[in-house]
Amino acid sequence: MFRLFSPSRPTGLAQRLAGLALLAELTPRELKIVAGLVHQRQALAGEVIFDEGEEGQAIYFVLAGQVTICRQGDSGRPIALLGAGQVFGELALIDGGPRSAQARAASDCELGVMFRGDFFNLMESHALIATRISFALARHYAGIVRQLAAAGGAQP
Repeated sequence: MFRLFSPSRPTGLAQRLAGLALLAELTPRELKIVAGLVHQRQALAGEVIFDEGEEGQAIYFVLAGQVTICRQGDSGRPIALLGAGQVFGELALIDGGPRSAQARAASDCELGVMFRGDFFNLMESHALIATRISFALARHYAGIVRQLAAAGGAQP
């Protein structure tokens, strides 16, 4: 039977983005819109994705592989090891300030990249999507603050 209207289903990159906690509350239609703003990038094991002190221009989504977050020149003592479904460089979406750490591919990996300017355009053109992502970012930061507080590094 012919269906004039069918439910929107995410395809390709949008399906992969659906697995990210940051984008989990987006509808399939909204994921397609976001996927149109995300650039895919490959990184080889050991490659520096961005360096500490660089101007932050984008948020990164780990689609496959692993990424180490560490202080510049101290890759032997990682701050974090991130895998598929996790994000990094998210402060750049908010302030565009210098990177606080280095991101290095711990293995060959596939990344999604959303530039700050694209996120701001999304905020102007699709406020509901941007609001959902912003709340997810706020929850993400709240989790980090709670982890630091539990470790004795900060007060919530």
